[in-house]
Order: sequence, then structure tokens, then C-alpha cells
Amino acid sequence: MSSPDPQVRAARNHSTRSAGRGPVVAVTGAASGVGDLLTRRLAGSDEIKQVIAIDERRGEVSEAQWHILDVRDPAIAEKLRGADVVVHLAVDLDLESDAAARTAYNVRGAQTVLTAAAAAGVHRVVLCTSAMVYGALPDNDIPLSEDAELRATAEATGVGDMLEIERLGRRAPRAHPGLQVTVVRPAVLVGGTDTALTRYFESPRLLVVAGSRPTWQFCHVEDLVSALEYAALEKVDGEFAVGCEGWLEQEEVEELSGIRRMELPSAVALGAAARLHRIGLTPSPAGDLAYTMHPWVVSVGRLHDAGWRPKWTNEEVLAALLEEVEGRHTVAGRRLGRKDATAAGAAGATVALLGTAALVRQMRKRRGM
Repeated sequence: MSSPDPQVRAARNHSTRSAGRGPVVAVTGAASGVGDLLTRRLAGSDEIKQVIAIDERRGEVSEAQWHILDVRDPAIAEKLRGADVVVHLAVDLDLESDAAARTAYNVRGAQTVLTAAAAAGVHRVVLCTSAMVYGALPDNDIPLSEDAELRATAEATGVGDMLEIERLGRRAPRAHPGLQVTVVRPAVLVGGTDTALTRYFESPRLLVVAGSRPTWQFCHVEDLVSALEYAALEKVDGEFAVGCEGWLEQEEVEELSGIRRMELPSAVALGAAARLHRIGLTPSPAGDLAYTMHPWVVSVGRLHDAGWRPKWTNEEVLAALLEEVEGRHTVAGRRLGRKDATAAGAAGATVALLGTAALVRQMRKRRGM
């Protein structure tokens, strides 16, 4: 006998669960990444009545009710009817995306979802941004309070988008009385992710800017998903951070990773990063360097008070990250092919940091120079 159609199975599951308690949760960006993991987790939870999954393609979680559309489409309001909570995860964080297009998608998507949720009678929207919104500054407390002022600027990849999404989240309850917004801010996210901060560990040397005090706090994607589940179940609300307990100093990171440092004056490092990005050789602007220079460790007290605990330690997440990036070669934030990576490694510290020789050679080949 053939198995039932996936939508039939989903309807049966919904019928079974509808007699129980628990919210109906909609997840945007449900087909991949964090959205896929959260959809799977919620679909298997006895505390969730139903999962509504929204993405531009259908995912693999057959227990969810799928709607295929762009989150910027106002028609999403109709798809959200009946949902109690929306977890918005349809955010473009790809380093290779055009910056203007990425911002337009992220901001418009969040704006549409917030407005549509209010129109559909949803009472809570959960937004996922980043602890990077606090800013990486030499005078930051260690750890930062979750109530600390957001002092980041738009100079680092995606941070401007996150700040604008949070601004929209703060405005939404005033514009739509009855709508509540929860904001989740993970530390350096690891687990199937590709960011300027994870690429830092793909380099042959760890860049350390002279006079800086780097500190590292990680968040494994599994812990983020469990924190998002807490938010969806309204076990915690407001604005809160998520990450491992404590932090690692740069010296500990170097000892654990076995990757030696390369130290340069601030003017040299920042100037080189700015020039390489300006001429299109690297995807990361100079502002990304601040997050490898200054502390931005955050407290996770609100989740702790709600009974949540991370399953991963900073040491374990770093080990998982190093295993994940093994075999990848990044110089100055740009991935290199095997041939260029070999040349960069043989050229020593200067090329390993700046990557100029390998990158310029690569660009000249492309342009036929």
C-alpha cells in the first residue's frame, strides 16, 4: 500500500494534536539552515499544536503545513491566519550576496512579516538577530548585560540589517497594539554557518591586531534552536542573548586550535582590509575586524532564569568549528582554491594576512590581464 500524501499526513497530525494544548507556530525560512532545524524540532514536540512552514521552496518536514512564497509578499498575511507565534528566520546572511540587495531583502522581509502577523491576529513574533548588535568596543563590559546599549554601527557585514530589523521590532507593538516581539541574539553562530567570524578560523594564521583584547563566545546552532523553541513556547520573552557559558581569551583559542597568531599594528590591518574590500577582492568590510579585536561577550541570564541551559561549551563549539572548516583556505576573508592556498601558505605571514599576491593574481586571471 502506498504511503499517504505528505499533506494528508500533516493534516492527520494536526487533527491528532488539535485536541491538545500548545501554540500554532509559523516559521519563515523553514526549508534550510536554522529554519529547517527549528521546524523539525517543533514538529516533533508534544508542546506544539501545529507548525506552519513558509519558504520559497518546500522543505522536508512532512508534518508541517507548507506555504511556498517570498516573505516579502503581502499575501503571507493569509498564510499566517491561525498562528499564535511567528518565528522569522528568512534572513539572507550570505557573504557573497550583493550588500544592497541583501539589505533590501532582510529589511523588507522583516517589515512585511511584522505587518502581516499583526493583520493575521498573531500575538507574538520572534526575531533572530545577533549579539553583534551590541558592538565590539574596547570599553565593553565582560560580559555585557542583555540590557546594554546597542552601540554597533553598520560597518560590519549584516550588522546594519540586524539593527534595522530590531528597530522595526521595537516599533511594531506601538503600531500594532496586541502584538508582542521577542528578539533573540546569538553569539558567534557555529554549525553549518559561513560568516566572516567562522572564516577567521580558516586562515593559516589568526590575525591579532596589536593592543587589542579579543574574546570569543560561541553559540552552537543546536543551542540556538532550543532557545528559539523556548521563545516560541513563550517561556522567555523580551530581548535576550544566547550562547555558551563564559568565554575564551585569544590565547586559549590559539592553544586549543593549534593555529598561531600573526600580530600587526591596527593601522596596517584596518587599512589593508579596507583597501581589499574597496577594490572587490574580499567580501568582508574592515568593520568585521572589530569583532576579532574587541570584546562583545554577552550574559545569557534571561534564558538561565527561564530554566534553559546550553548543551555545548565554548571549547566544544570551537572544536566542532575547526572540524567543519578543515580543508578550507581563507585569506583576508576570501576563500581560495587549492593552488592559491598553497602559494599563500608558502609565502609566509605577510601574504597569509593580507592575501594581496594570491588575490590579485586570481583577479588578473579572471580579467585576462
